[in-house]
Amino acid sequence: MAEKVTIDGKDYELENLSEKAKNDLLSLRIVDKKIEENKQEHAILQTARNAYARSLSEQLPVEKQ
Repeated sequence: MAEKVTIDGKDYELENLSEKAKNDLLSLRIVDKKIEENKQEHAILQTARNAYARSLSEQLPVEKQ
């Protein structure tokens, strides 16, 4: 049974794709994986930023009224 891939809602057999199409598909998968990794890294960095901002806020002198 041939391996299939779904693109824009349509199934294609990998063996019927051109080498260029196979390479583009591989590149798309790599880019999609990198995007997900970057989303995770962004979330981690945002959490760290929030912690630093909170810590800084706690360290600021309190103004007398």
